[in-house]
Amino acid sequence: MELEDLFRTKRVSDAQVSPDGKWVAFVVTVVDKAENLLNSDIWLVSSDGKDSRQLTSSPKHDRHPRWSPDGKRIVFESNRGGSFQLYTIQVDGGEARQLTTLSTEATQPIWSPDGKRIAFVSAVFPEFSDKPFNESDGLNRKRKEEREKSKVKGRVFTQLLYRHWDSWVDGKRQHLFVVPADGGEPRNVTPGDRDAVPTSRTFSAGDDFDFSPDGKELAYTAPPLPAREEAWKTDHNIVVVNLDTGERKEITAGNPAADGFPRYSPDGKYIAYRAQQRAGFEADRWQLMLHERATSRTRSLTEQLDSSVESLAWSSDSRTVYFDAEEKGTVPIWSVSVSGGAPRKVAEGAVNGELSVSRDGKVLAFTRQSLSRPNEVYTSDGEGREVRLITHVNDELFAQLNFTKPGSVSYAGAQGTLVQMWILKPPGFDPARKYPLVFLVHGGPQGAWTDSWSYRWNPQLWAAQGYVVALPNPRGSTGFGQRFVDEITHDWGGKVFADLTNGLAYLEKQSYVDTTRMAAAGASYGGYMMNWFQGHLDKFRCLVTHCGVYNFWNMYGATEEIWFDEWEHGIPWATPDFDKHSPHRFAGNFKTPTLVIHNELDFRVPVNEGMNLFTTLQRKGIPSKFLYFPDEGHWVLKPQNSELWHQTVFAWLAEYLK
Repeated sequence: MELEDLFRTKRVSDAQVSPDGKWVAFVVTVVDKAENLLNSDIWLVSSDGKDSRQLTSSPKHDRHPRWSPDGKRIVFESNRGGSFQLYTIQVDGGEARQLTTLSTEATQPIWSPDGKRIAFVSAVFPEFSDKPFNESDGLNRKRKEEREKSKVKGRVFTQLLYRHWDSWVDGKRQHLFVVPADGGEPRNVTPGDRDAVPTSRTFSAGDDFDFSPDGKELAYTAPPLPAREEAWKTDHNIVVVNLDTGERKEITAGNPAADGFPRYSPDGKYIAYRAQQRAGFEADRWQLMLHERATSRTRSLTEQLDSSVESLAWSSDSRTVYFDAEEKGTVPIWSVSVSGGAPRKVAEGAVNGELSVSRDGKVLAFTRQSLSRPNEVYTSDGEGREVRLITHVNDELFAQLNFTKPGSVSYAGAQGTLVQMWILKPPGFDPARKYPLVFLVHGGPQGAWTDSWSYRWNPQLWAAQGYVVALPNPRGSTGFGQRFVDEITHDWGGKVFADLTNGLAYLEKQSYVDTTRMAAAGASYGGYMMNWFQGHLDKFRCLVTHCGVYNFWNMYGATEEIWFDEWEHGIPWATPDFDKHSPHRFAGNFKTPTLVIHNELDFRVPVNEGMNLFTTLQRKGIPSKFLYFPDEGHWVLKPQNSELWHQTVFAWLAEYLK
């Protein structure tokens, strides 16, 4: 595998089975490196995999396909006209028809069960949201144009969460609208100074709203109140809105932690959703909850499952809920009965997700990926007896590529706790040789290296440079039980550091590892750990730290989601040992050559973290480079930027390891 193969790979996503189970719509995204952009189109494949065809072909993004209840049309979002709007297209062919022209764009469409209406999301100025649509849309357009044309670019803030990930909020709120499916005037059904979908993807599992079976109400996920406190609270709630009267009611107000992703049962008796128990903790276990609409009684269906539920879908008979949840570096699809009992696996191996179910419940469609293969679309019956690969989007390319099969090992971490680690060896691996090692630490820290493909940190591509690549899942990693996740909190450089150094010791004992040529790299929390390694470990020839935390005090004052810092480290002025694991405190020990990467639009770990680190390294005379992107956020996504990122990283590693 070479770098160019990463750009040649077609990216498959968003598998959506038709109501009759005969077809699956999905999105294929290709890289146009010359134009420095991505192009997404919608495809159809028969559920037996025998027939496939391209449904849309604009040079922009056509994505988020959703079937009409009668299976004759698909609604999708597209920026083919310059801004994202909704379009519908007949499945049997023809041109797409534009459905919306909002000045504030329209995304994430879903159909009402009778096929007469479509709900979607638009980010609007809340002060205009209770006015008639034409008036409010005109005022939104005027405000937007005035800002764009003004030579004054200053902003005034009166509360936190004024920016998020890589974008300025600019006083907007994400509201839900409903529009007639055959065209007409959209209606804002969630007016006011509150979002109607999670502002943080941490609390999102996809389309975070749903129509009731009779089409009379929408259930959606609303962020915390009061709005001025949403930067440090995680109390998201499920709200239902009556589409005739506009009356709204919170149905999860009794839970101080996060609730989200509501899904009505087909018979209308229940709303299934995800819920956490601990307020302020974004990585608490998500349980699958069942709300009985007639009695308002709520119970957990996954109390026995020590893992977090992600997206979910109902069976057609309302007796079973399907969902995906991590398990030891993989993500199976599970099913659980509403009558109780332990969840069981319907599809396992690698990483499965983006599940949808046909109306008769006989066909499940989902995507699957692994460390050696990007997403393709699969189908199964509701019992998981017949799992079938139905797309072959990347077969031609991958027939030309050589990989070694990833290995999984376990070793004793801190206090003897078992820690799982993936190991990838270079193509053409010779056990008689010694190879340089690259030790990768994942972000989060509540995340994991799973058996999945990546377009940002691709272990196969790193192994193809001639390195043994190790991917440990230490304390804080998800999919190994909630206690394992919890044990990194307020201990970022403690047990997790022992987990990682024990993993490194395991690797040093392997005959094929050259212990004189070892490097480490990581992003976000992984970048933090590179900075912690600097002050506490002298085993690596060089380090690569991407968007990593360096100074806890600076990080707290500049990041947007401060609930994260307050849970992980405490409130600075109220926690005596708030910065005990802050890397900047140990700068006197720094000596390892380091490549620092940081981006201007990273509002999660702001760019001053990288700048402070680079200044320290330069002032101490430590060999170092700073790769800076003014147009990227926490990740490097633009194709040409990604190319430079990889070239710079691999050249840095080669300088010290080859």
